[in-house]
Amino acid sequence: MEKRSSRSTTRSGLSRNDVPTKDTLADTKHPEKGHSLPGNPPYTRGIHSGMYKDRLWTMRQYAGFSTAKETNERFKLLLDSGQTGLSVAFDLPTQLGLDSDDEDSLGEVGKVGVPIDTLEDMEVLFSGIDLGKVSTSMTINAPATTLLALYVATADNQGVQRNSLRGTVQNDILKEYIARGLYIYPPKESIRLTTDLFEWCNENVPKWNTISVSGYHIREAGSTAVEEVALTLANGIFYAQEAVKSGLEIDDFAPRMSFFFGCHNDFFEEISKFRAARELWYELVNERFKPQNPKSSQLRFHTQTAGVTLTAQQPMNNAVRVSYQALSAVLGGTQSLHTNSYDEAIGLPTNESVKIALRTQQIIASETGVADVVDPLAGSYHVEELTASIKENARKLIIEIEDKGGVLDCLKLGFQQKMIHESAWKEIKDIEENNILVVGVNSNIEDEEELKSAMKIDSGNENKQITKLINFKKRRNEDEVLKKLNELRVVCQGTENIMPSLIESLKSGATVGEVNGIMREVFGTWVSPSGV
Repeated sequence: MEKRSSRSTTRSGLSRNDVPTKDTLADTKHPEKGHSLPGNPPYTRGIHSGMYKDRLWTMRQYAGFSTAKETNERFKLLLDSGQTGLSVAFDLPTQLGLDSDDEDSLGEVGKVGVPIDTLEDMEVLFSGIDLGKVSTSMTINAPATTLLALYVATADNQGVQRNSLRGTVQNDILKEYIARGLYIYPPKESIRLTTDLFEWCNENVPKWNTISVSGYHIREAGSTAVEEVALTLANGIFYAQEAVKSGLEIDDFAPRMSFFFGCHNDFFEEISKFRAARELWYELVNERFKPQNPKSSQLRFHTQTAGVTLTAQQPMNNAVRVSYQALSAVLGGTQSLHTNSYDEAIGLPTNESVKIALRTQQIIASETGVADVVDPLAGSYHVEELTASIKENARKLIIEIEDKGGVLDCLKLGFQQKMIHESAWKEIKDIEENNILVVGVNSNIEDEEELKSAMKIDSGNENKQITKLINFKKRRNEDEVLKKLNELRVVCQGTENIMPSLIESLKSGATVGEVNGIMREVFGTWVSPSGV
């Protein structure tokens, strides 16, 4: 985002005294935080001294349709409407490293995102979009190396220098084992892929965020805010430890680590959650790794408003929910934000609803005045107390996990999974017993509700994608593909970094399913305990 000029006064002409001083902060109940100014450790009040006064958060709307062409058109609509970053939703077969013509893909091709089988598909997805000028987030985990390799190959074919590429791959396999279920390989081999991506990007794509440690899916699965912070940061520490074990220094990769949180309806708890996460991450990284680069201990994060809070009943109410969730994310200091569309509980967002979701961010940025203040809630007794409480309880939970053998041992026992299930069940019971009110569901119910029509997926697109893939395979040089796949197999069997061979395989015409098929053959598969 370009540098911006913030308004130094209110509309009444009153001065915005927005940056707290050491004296005013010392008046709070926690005087030890008196020197924690914005941009200073432990970053409670934001990782930048000027925050949105200098540069707005990235407005990054998540999108993926049943064809690469349709998704490309949505991307262009959003960019033309003022979006500042792209975010790709892939379909389930792609997320599991399967081709669209695989028998296990039947009925799922293009249903929850865009199918990407080949380099050709990726080039269609970004047709007419200069990858050197846009930041792209890809929600991909088990085959994160594969999709990043396709993105890099697409940039190569566009003539874009690799060192100018900016974006993020989620690349967070632990939360797949814990909360989401879209994993392929056993933990040891999955972590190898994660750290290979860290190492390769450090040397070749230095502006790329190599992991987005995700609390969002942990929260969507039913965790509390405290559990979201604890489990997410525990996973982040584990990744850092594994990268260090692989031979990297903390400063080689930690500045490019990012995080991904959900934002729910408890307005002040969510704001405090973000502040607590920043503070706790700073402390944990410094305690355990002693980085020299200050950026290594700065928690940078993307936020998505909570999909699980959207209701099919009275769907227009979702626009209000999303607005408040987005506002709390901004007040919490997010670096990037996706706002859900009001009709997502019914189906794919329409062009109208997704534009309203984007406009929600733009109204917060341009009309409310919150972006002209570095930390509007500094000194709030309630927020300071909640921040301290969330941080303390999250730290206790991280220590409990470590005392039980660490993140990996715990997830193999189903510890985190069981915790999330229990929290989810409590939430369901609270709603059923009216201890938590949800407008339109157990409060302010209407007898007759008009549901907005949502975008429908063309069922014929699955067959079109499969036909396209079959024709692609007929045109390629089979001997070259087999040669590159055999080279990839050798790399997988050894310890060499997998990224160069992956890129070459995909450039030769190998498919997502074929390269991940080689990895399945060498690495095997695994089933994570459910925790039930």
